Amino acid sequence: MLRKLSERMHNEEKGFTLIELLVVILIIGILAAIALPAFLGQREKGQDSEAKSNVRNVVSHMESCFTTAESYATCDADHPDVTGNGITVVDGTTPGAGEVGISNLGATTYTLIGESTSGNDFTYAKNGGSATKTCSGDGGCNGGSW
Repeated sequence: MLRKLSERMHNEEKGFTLIELLVVILIIGILAAIALPAFLGQREKGQDSEAKSNVRNVVSHMESCFTTAESYATCDADHPDVTGNGITVVDGTTPGAGEVGISNLGATTYTLIGESTSGNDFTYAKNGGSATKTCSGDGGCNGGSW
């Protein structure tokens, strides 16, 4: 192969053969086939991380609301302590993609559900002094919790 290249250089032949071009295209195709699924998976992981982060941020705002009101019962999606964070917060258990839903409001309880754009749900439920984090869907769930 090196002999052919040096002969071509001395004979002033320029360019590549069709076989050389096909081999390069084949290698690029194989690398793309390997890399593309990995990149698509990263996108879903990013969407799931955004939903988890939104829920965590709303938890902080719920605790701020509790400090003011001494009860979670009034900390709904319209309360200024909960809504002033740039996250779309709605009442109910079925938030849309990218939203956080608030439900089960009581004196010491509340439930937050964050819906990822990829379709996975991340739930944070506080009951008195204990909190549980669960998730549903195929991505971002580590044995049903996060």
